[in-house]
Amino acid sequence: MRKGHLSVAGLSVLFALGLAAWEVYFFWFAGSFQRVADALGIFGPERLGFNVAWLCAIYLTYQLLSIPFSLPSGANRFTGVVDGMASLIPLAIVVIVMFGKPELLGTPQRWETAFLLAFITLVDLFGGYTFNIALSRRTMDVTPSAG
Repeated sequence: MRKGHLSVAGLSVLFALGLAAWEVYFFWFAGSFQRVADALGIFGPERLGFNVAWLCAIYLTYQLLSIPFSLPSGANRFTGVVDGMASLIPLAIVVIVMFGKPELLGTPQRWETAFLLAFITLVDLFGGYTFNIALSRRTMDVTPSAG
């Protein structure tokens, strides 16, 4: 029987999907189920700033620091592509909320949260792309020859 293991890129995909699930909960369901808010406590709407700050810090730190450890090779190139594409899902949810369902953003705090989440996901996308380009140049040895 094969024992499953989770790679760095696989965990990165799970983080992106987890952020997307939190965004769906926050924008569509937070505050509508009082029993859930009481049971989850820390995910209640009154702790918005604290939750978003920690969520963004943990998400972005892992996403950007995991890039050197999951550089694409011939064996896991597909996982690297899925890892990059998974970061689009949280951005898509925020864009849908901001431009397609602005009625979900009834308070200034929710607008600030939407802008912060959009900024974080854009930094993840473009920062990840930049890191990958820089690291791939380093691994391909694009340095000038000494002479």
